[in-house]
This record gives sequence, C-alpha cells and structure tokens, in this order.
Amino acid sequence: MNNDPITACQDCPRLANHLAEIRQQYPDYHARPVAAFGDPQRRLFIVGLAPGLHGANATGRPFTGDHAGIILYQTLHRFGFASRPESVASDDGLRLPGCRITNAVKCLPPQNKPSSSEIRNCNHYLAAELEALPVSVVILALGRIAHEAVLRAYGLKLRQYPFAHAAEHSLPVGNCLIDSYHCSRYNTQTRRLTAEMFDGIFKQIHKRLAGN
Repeated sequence: MNNDPITACQDCPRLANHLAEIRQQYPDYHARPVAAFGDPQRRLFIVGLAPGLHGANATGRPFTGDHAGIILYQTLHRFGFASRPESVASDDGLRLPGCRITNAVKCLPPQNKPSSSEIRNCNHYLAAELEALPVSVVILALGRIAHEAVLRAYGLKLRQYPFAHAAEHSLPVGNCLIDSYHCSRYNTQTRRLTAEMFDGIFKQIHKRLAGN
C-alpha cells in the first residue's frame, strides 16, 4: 500500500463509507484515497477526475488497471513520458520520467460522480501538489472537473479560463494549463476523444515544453 499520508484521509463521510463497503466486497483492493504517482522532477503534471472502481481504486495508482489508463499510458510512452506502454499494477516497475499524475478527487465516488462539496473538500490536496510544482510546468487537465479543480486550487476565477478541448491557458504562477477531454471509456468509445486527438494534445505539450 502507498504510505503517503493522503491514503488515510476520511474527510468526506460519504466517500469514506463507500470505500469501507468496497473493502468488504473486494478485500484485496486498495480501496482508500489514491496518492499521486510519477516523477518528483516533473515537467508535465496530469490531473484526472477520480479513481475508477477496478482501476486506481483497486491498484492504488492513478489510471492503473482500467480502460482510461490504456490510452493515457500508451500515449505517455509514445511521447517519452512513460517507460512502458502499459500500467497494470503498482509494482510493475513503470516509471514516468518528467511526468506525474494525480486526481482532483482522491477517493472513488459512488457511480463515479463526486459531489460538488467533495470536489471542494479535496481541493487542498491538489493545491498542495500544485504549490510544489516548479515554474514552467505544463498542467494537463483531463476533463472539465479537473480543469476547474486546478483553477480553484490556484484561487483563479473559472470564467476567465473557459474549458475547451485543446485550450491552452497561461497561469499567473508561470505554468501552462492545457485542457483535454477525459480519456474515459465513454469518451473514447463514442469518439469524442480519439487517439489522434489525444496525440494532438501531447504535441501541444511538447511544443510548450520546448519553448520554456
């Protein structure tokens, strides 16, 4: 189990109760808050929504073991941010050179839908992660909730930074926020997000990092 203090958090009663039920149903699952994963010397910081039931909630590592992680880790590997194209278990030896991944909400929410209060309640963890970033990092927000969570963590007004796929926002702290549709099963199967579109996002990221 990840020993990060975040894994002991029980600040949201509904989520804590849900995870307790999951641990009874799946005793081998992590079923606790999921800490960030990747390179402490990150140039790319990826923010997703929340752990998936049979993915990060099971393995204890973001986007590991679920459908959303398939396209994410394949793309990270293709663009040099992952040592291998698959993430299957927390002890599989995968490394993310220059990249770190977290979620806006650290716990698995019922029906994959955190409440507004739970998103806000968890925001101080994201704020601490963002505060620790060096200057000139690219932050990739996977979906609107992650996008808005980043802005709230920085104390910025949402209306000044509208979410749109491939939108690029220069933040006052000196970092760049790039938006993408989330690489969820629904988005990829409906082709709202294609592999080509996701590659385009990472080409943007490389261009931005090359210019820093």
